Amino acid sequence: MHASQVILAPILSEKSYAGTTRGSYTFKVHSHAHKTQIRQAVEELFDVKVVRVNVIKVQAKPKRRGIFKGARPAWKKAVVQLRAGDKIEIFEGAQL
Repeated sequence: MHASQVILAPILSEKSYAGTTRGSYTFKVHSHAHKTQIRQAVEELFDVKVVRVNVIKVQAKPKRRGIFKGARPAWKKAVVQLRAGDKIEIFEGAQL
């Protein structure tokens, strides 16, 4: 898998922005990607050094609208801890 196929999108939330001060960044990743692929993809795309990768599987959530039943899809996210002093610039534009 190519690096751009592993990292799908950054996760933009208050909790993920709070982590940027500590050097941890959160991404939505491909559901079949593992920690080594995520580490290599982040290092290749953003030219930083990754110290640690935590992977979380977000389970599918059942939803109902009247009598129609369905589910929100399951997905995978990764919290990436960078070496001290490294930054990813796409997260720097937001103000808290």
